[in-house]
Amino acid sequence: MATDAGFGARLESRTETYLDRIDDCVALLPRMLDEYAEGGPYRETVDEIAAVESECDGLVREIRGIITNAGPDDIGLLNTRINFNESALLDFYTELDVVANHTERIVQEVVMMQPEADVDPFRDMRETATRIVEMVAVLGDVVERFVRGLARSDAAETLTDGIEAIRELESECDELRNDAVATAFAADAIDQPLVYRELAILLDELANTIEDLTDRIVVIASKEPGIVTEADPDADGE
Repeated sequence: MATDAGFGARLESRTETYLDRIDDCVALLPRMLDEYAEGGPYRETVDEIAAVESECDGLVREIRGIITNAGPDDIGLLNTRINFNESALLDFYTELDVVANHTERIVQEVVMMQPEADVDPFRDMRETATRIVEMVAVLGDVVERFVRGLARSDAAETLTDGIEAIRELESECDELRNDAVATAFAADAIDQPLVYRELAILLDELANTIEDLTDRIVVIASKEPGIVTEADPDADGE
């Protein structure tokens, strides 16, 4: 019993640390954009993002190792949910790591492209970054409770509100992307509209990745009655 509990506790603990660092990484995105717009030390923030992203890479390798290297004696009867979903869970952590990777790519592209910041499309990009930070904060809570639901045989988790909040924020990111692109090509005074289009799409891809992670959670949880991810369509009628 102690071994079973130890495995689950270790997975939960390292996942929580990993999610905290992903949150730290993404939280630097709007700060970098603000510093860029204001002529501040944005390159230092880019370096900070790269350092946190590297730390995230190390943490996800450790977590994947915890899962793949665990034998029956490690996992035990208390963690059969992990056993049944091992392949999907490994894929999930791989996709989760894209969040930090893509954040680093976005700021690197801003440095390379050097877009004019005092224009509406850039302001839309900055607002998108804020929405993404909000998405990642919600995602951290959803993933922590999702992993807890898998790691504990008697756990019951309801993730519906968090998943719905992420979907709504992603829709707002879609609107901001469309606004940024439309404004970039509509305003004759804006040079190189394709630059803003590319950056807006990169930000939207980050938001899409976060939403896709909730879709993966829904698929895995569909086989686990203790983890609820979708609202009961009959609930209002009861």
